[in-house]
Amino acid sequence: MKMNINLKNRVAIVGAGLTLFRRRLKETPKELAWAAAKMALESAGLELSDVDAVVIGTAPDAFDGIHMKGEYLADGSGGTGKPVMRVYVGGGTGVFTPIAGWWHVASGLFDVVLAVAEEKMSPAMPHPQSVFAHIWDPIIERPIGPNLIWIFALEMHRYMYKYNIKKEDIARVSVKNKRNALDHPAAQLGAKITVEDVLNSEMLVYPVQRLDISPVSDGAAAVVMVSEHIARRITDSPVWVEGVGWSLDTVHWTGRDLAYPKYVECAARMAYKMAGITNPAREIDVAEVYDPFDYKELHHMEGLMLARKGEAPILTREGITERDGDLPINPSGGLLGVGNPIAAAGMMKVTEIYWQLRGEAGKRQVKKPVYTGLAQAWGDLMQVGTVIVLRAG
Repeated sequence: MKMNINLKNRVAIVGAGLTLFRRRLKETPKELAWAAAKMALESAGLELSDVDAVVIGTAPDAFDGIHMKGEYLADGSGGTGKPVMRVYVGGGTGVFTPIAGWWHVASGLFDVVLAVAEEKMSPAMPHPQSVFAHIWDPIIERPIGPNLIWIFALEMHRYMYKYNIKKEDIARVSVKNKRNALDHPAAQLGAKITVEDVLNSEMLVYPVQRLDISPVSDGAAAVVMVSEHIARRITDSPVWVEGVGWSLDTVHWTGRDLAYPKYVECAARMAYKMAGITNPAREIDVAEVYDPFDYKELHHMEGLMLARKGEAPILTREGITERDGDLPINPSGGLLGVGNPIAAAGMMKVTEIYWQLRGEAGKRQVKKPVYTGLAQAWGDLMQVGTVIVLRAG
């Protein structure tokens, strides 16, 4: 993608906040959004009065059971009396929200933007799948009764078949991420499990099993994004937004290559070009890759060009993607371990890369020095790719 952009400001992230990820949290969506926003502001040493504008990311209104959800969340996100914009690209929202915040600051329109992503999936009745049942083309697709799990099963099966990938190689992702999540204070589903546990778990739609899937969650995450002169004034260790990318493939899943996420590659190429990255497998030190299913981590690693097509399972098997490996992937525990509140999930990954680059990830901190990190999300009708590249100051 070629962009002719007149950018005035370099943009930094200077604060981040993250709530617990849980099923049926007692907090309202407004309270969750404010909890994350307040943490982000406090970590940046800023007040709400310092914020020029707010970007809100949240997925379908039906999850929260609230009409015009952006307007509803505006005051809870800190937007009272300020310009507020809501963005939504399904599961890709959590990364697209800071991308929207980056545009606001990079353009010179604002100096301080609070980007907040929230999702409360528990109220969806009887289950989020009841919402997803209505996202399909009403003439071509809905009559055959699709749901997301069997669409993912088709994609997972195609990926396995094309590259001769064994199910145990995919299961290793779930084992790794749930183990990593044991060290995350916000995690919903950290656990010590084995490949055999995954392979013996309930079969949902072949080859997708219960332990291949991330949990339904409530939660929120936020970052504070500022122009360079603000960043230099308030911190000695800003994390710079070096590249952003997004892409939209066809909405018809029957028209996409199920074995390879082209939408992720297009978004990644856009972000890499902006960041001056020519060899991502060598230049990205740590990545938070979107993993609502275990095979999607592998799928997305390949779309991000962190592994060759069909070879991400090899990197996982050889320990390269472990926290102490050469290319740590999802050291947080990812969605499989931390949880998956749809719109907030990608923002969680942005906050994790921010903390990794500042050396503030605690027990989750990867073993090697890290200077450049990546967060990626994916969503809507499974055709949106969103990517952000961050670099330590």
